[in-house]
Amino acid sequence: MTEFIHIGEIFSKKHAGKEVSIRGWIHRKRSSGGVQFLVLRDSTGIIQAALKKENISDNAWKDADKALLESAVTVKGIVKEDKRAPGGYELQANAFSVISFSEPFPITEHQSTELLLDLRHLWLRSQKLTNIMKVRQHLVNYLREYFYSHEFWEVAPPIITQAGCEGGSTLFKLKYFGEDAYLTQSAQLYNEVFITALEKIFVLAPSFRAERSRTVKHLAEYWHLEAEEAFYSNQDNMKLQEELVSYACQKLAKNHADLLEFSKVKPERLTKVSPPFKRVSYDDAIDFLVKKGVKKKWGDDFGAEDEEVLTAGLEKPMFIYNYPKQGRAFYMRVNPDNPETVLNADMQAPDGHGELIGGSERIWEYDELMKRVKEEKLDVRSYQWYIDLRKYGSVPHSGFGLGIERLLKWVLNLDHIRDAVPFPRTINRVYP
Repeated sequence: MTEFIHIGEIFSKKHAGKEVSIRGWIHRKRSSGGVQFLVLRDSTGIIQAALKKENISDNAWKDADKALLESAVTVKGIVKEDKRAPGGYELQANAFSVISFSEPFPITEHQSTELLLDLRHLWLRSQKLTNIMKVRQHLVNYLREYFYSHEFWEVAPPIITQAGCEGGSTLFKLKYFGEDAYLTQSAQLYNEVFITALEKIFVLAPSFRAERSRTVKHLAEYWHLEAEEAFYSNQDNMKLQEELVSYACQKLAKNHADLLEFSKVKPERLTKVSPPFKRVSYDDAIDFLVKKGVKKKWGDDFGAEDEEVLTAGLEKPMFIYNYPKQGRAFYMRVNPDNPETVLNADMQAPDGHGELIGGSERIWEYDELMKRVKEEKLDVRSYQWYIDLRKYGSVPHSGFGLGIERLLKWVLNLDHIRDAVPFPRTINRVYP
């Protein structure tokens, strides 16, 4: 059997002057007289292969001439240094074969965004999206690595639930064997179950929000990294979050400068992300916006334009903490220093990229939780199991949820969150 190597291995220089076999897809193609130049790609990179008519068989030459972009092929040849070639190396072919001929590829230069979304299953082959997906994997790996190194346990809560975490208006409803059920908005309520046994836990799973938003920061389905920690205050919670995000950013900058630079992100931008992050109270954030001429009053939420004003020019994320109680989730602990607010915090990305993390200290006393359940007019039966947790050894605890796509959007400075996920699900798109 032929032993193939990945294209990326060629750039280690150890194969210079040696014969190798590679396989991949035709990325670009041109010809000049009796030479065909094929730029080939695989998962590790691209390289140019020069096919001279006199060096390969007649059938191979005809197949190379016939093969269109995205045809899957194999090439054997000698690795030669060539500064003019992509990556500084070229493969001088002595054998060529086609694994699968491609039809004319429907994506050409300067296509509309809608067409690229319709053909997402093909556009994911582009170098842009391929590199984004690579950064995404590294980012997730480093987030997990941080948790594992800090004695967190990874758990697996359900995706189908009967209780909403963030409110009924953004729930996707479905029929579950004749009963009403919902796609989860967050694993948080279930995460609180695990802390009584494991103390510090996290989960990475999809969450669903039926928000009718058409912004560059919203998805209906996204990947949610959530953590819950026994005996943590809101301040402890913020410290954990800033360490987590900083750890991932530092690791990306150190180990994957090539991928960052492909996306026109200077690694130095991420090396500046280190604790502590700026902390601003909700009250001070409102005052700041008013002084900047933004029409805002106490109790208002922050929109996209407000976030841009608040985070303009920052080199790393910031926290806004102690939001008004009104409109916040029922499980958030009331601030003892100001009962009109809660002990929560949102981590905002620089330059208006939006909220990366939402977290809070949780209500852990039974009477206090029942009071909030009644205030919010929630169905006690749907939340009975959650309420039970306050009866059997409850402790102070906190937690948070981080949107993977939001974080990746900021890290790579992407224009739209849809490019941070392979198949974006938005208010107007569920295909392919």
